[in-house]
Amino acid sequence: MWTEKLGKQLGHPTQSLAGWLVSKWLKAYNQAIEENAVRLSGIQPGDTVLELGHGPGLGLEFAAKLLTEPTGRLIGVDYSQYMHQMASNRLKELIASGKVTLHHCDVATMPLADCTVDKVFHCNCYYFWPDLRKGATEIHRVMKPGGLMVTTLKLSRVAAAAGKQLLPRETWRPETYMAALRDSGFTDVRMENKQHERITFEAIFATAQK
Repeated sequence: MWTEKLGKQLGHPTQSLAGWLVSKWLKAYNQAIEENAVRLSGIQPGDTVLELGHGPGLGLEFAAKLLTEPTGRLIGVDYSQYMHQMASNRLKELIASGKVTLHHCDVATMPLADCTVDKVFHCNCYYFWPDLRKGATEIHRVMKPGGLMVTTLKLSRVAAAAGKQLLPRETWRPETYMAALRDSGFTDVRMENKQHERITFEAIFATAQK
């Protein structure tokens, strides 16, 4: 039972002791590869950038520094109200300025217009989505033609969590997500092994073909 509760908190943290502990875990273990997702996205100063499952806002904070032109915009979505509030507090000045917009919503139902996003990044979250195909289709919908999506993960750690039944079903497997991306219209879908400052991880890339 404890593994089921912990798994639910990892995918949907709530305002509780368990949710607070998850937020601390995200900072300790996710921040480095989340920032690497930002680096690998090739963000340009005037891009419109979207982070999926933004958590406490660490990746958003890092990405915002790259959007130095007036047209640069950053969007974040997360279906945890607790994480939405934490990120809102962390980025309140950027939100007030209009540089950052956060939405409390599901990845499969984002309140964004078609073909408006240049780059998408996310870290350790796709395996919590109820329907990978719907999520991938929605990401493809909001992206501009030729836009790049990057997700990062430490596959060995994800596999270990799946072995302890902390992750739902078989959707943690990268090939399952990559198949959903291809089926949704993405091209050049691939996974690469990466290393940055002694940190090794995997990165999945996909280009929105339209």
